[in-house]
Amino acid sequence: MRRLEAVSHFEYEVQSSTRSHTHRRHSHQAYSAARRQLRRRVGDVTGSRRRASMTQPTGRGKMAARLRGLVWASRPLLPVVQTWELHARRWVRALRRSPVRVVSPSGQVVERKPGPGKQPRRAAAETGPHEPRRKPSLQVPPSQKPCTWEDSGLRYDKALPGDRRLSVMTIVKSRPFREKHGKILLEGRRLIADALKAGAVPKIFFFSRLEYLKELPIDKLKGVSLIKVKFEDIKDWSDLVTPQGIMGIFAKPDHVKMTYPETQLRHLLPLLLICDNLRDPGNLGTILRSAAGAGCSKVLLTKGCVDAWEPKVLRAAMGAHFQVPIINNLDWETLPNYLPTDTRVYVADNCGLYAQAHMSNKASDYGWVCDQQLSKLHKYEEEEEDLEPGASKAWLPEVEVQSYDLDWTEAPAAVVIGGETHGVSLESLQLAESTGGKRLLIPVVPGVDSLNSAMAASILLFEGKRQLRVRAEHVSRDRSYH
Repeated sequence: MRRLEAVSHFEYEVQSSTRSHTHRRHSHQAYSAARRQLRRRVGDVTGSRRRASMTQPTGRGKMAARLRGLVWASRPLLPVVQTWELHARRWVRALRRSPVRVVSPSGQVVERKPGPGKQPRRAAAETGPHEPRRKPSLQVPPSQKPCTWEDSGLRYDKALPGDRRLSVMTIVKSRPFREKHGKILLEGRRLIADALKAGAVPKIFFFSRLEYLKELPIDKLKGVSLIKVKFEDIKDWSDLVTPQGIMGIFAKPDHVKMTYPETQLRHLLPLLLICDNLRDPGNLGTILRSAAGAGCSKVLLTKGCVDAWEPKVLRAAMGAHFQVPIINNLDWETLPNYLPTDTRVYVADNCGLYAQAHMSNKASDYGWVCDQQLSKLHKYEEEEEDLEPGASKAWLPEVEVQSYDLDWTEAPAAVVIGGETHGVSLESLQLAESTGGKRLLIPVVPGVDSLNSAMAASILLFEGKRQLRVRAEHVSRDRSYH
């Protein structure tokens, strides 16, 4: 009885302390739970007393047994579901719902519209049970192009140990693989960005951090395999001491389909470069960089030169591959087809002046000839000695020697640069003779060997650019006078 009085007192306090409808509902639930708990405890006490009374078979015990049987018969067979659990679940569902109308304490009513892609319950109920619900279309207007990585929807894969896609990096550096499959390897964010701007077609990108990939043009990455790898893997693949964390495999670019910068096209000169038997990757890369800086319209590479798309050449060229057209692996028979009409071929050959001095027996007149003469002319002389007495010696081209600083750009010019080991070939001299070209000499101090191929090419190309600029100034000056 004391516990029942405590419950009634608790009910009075709860009802007196609650004012709003929500608080009364919560207090009613708490009161019901406390009342059920109290009844359960009272029932346990009365049950223990009844069991104790059953051990003493008296008249009063028989009457209690009959009453207990009636009570058990009146109980339902199934357990009663606790209503407070249902109320709790209902309140959880209510918290997950977004309110449609908000009523403030001052009485102001604020209606909220459903979010995008959501429809009210009435509209959803009006649709038939058999009609499928239509998903809201997520089409982006054509004027709004994705400007960020999240808007573009690009996805990348994370390479796992033993991934077969990583095995291509061990063979892509070899020249036979590049020539057979038409693939090249580019490393570094700047070089890859220049290739994408020029129109090169990417195939696979390997990167160690997502930030490196976000720096590239997003519209150029669609349809490309993006694979995230460990930085240790890139260090194993790279030849650099400090790799940049991103490498890409591209289709071998075609100079016809490439898109070169407009500034480069505006400053093109009627000047070409022919690389003859250049085998050093560093020299070829430097020569390509100088050709792009001077404004050459084209660079031709004959058979025997190092591959222009070798990783070392690409690093030394610093993006020149995507600024000037490069035609690789040409024969001397087909090379004239890539030259403009009326082009004169000039050969950078220091042994030319030695030949002229040797024929005139006045070597002292040419003080800038180096002491170590090139072996090219000696080989020609040995071949002349091996000929029969009646055979003709006219096979050796006779090309006039000229200093590099004299005017040689009155017509479209093509400069031939040979390798440091073997020099220029006989075919280059024959081409110079057939086009009316000359041998260009860069004077050096006696006792100094010939210049580096990259240095000689840079000197000749920028000298040709200077001569063309001076000629253009004279033409404009004459026009202003008239």
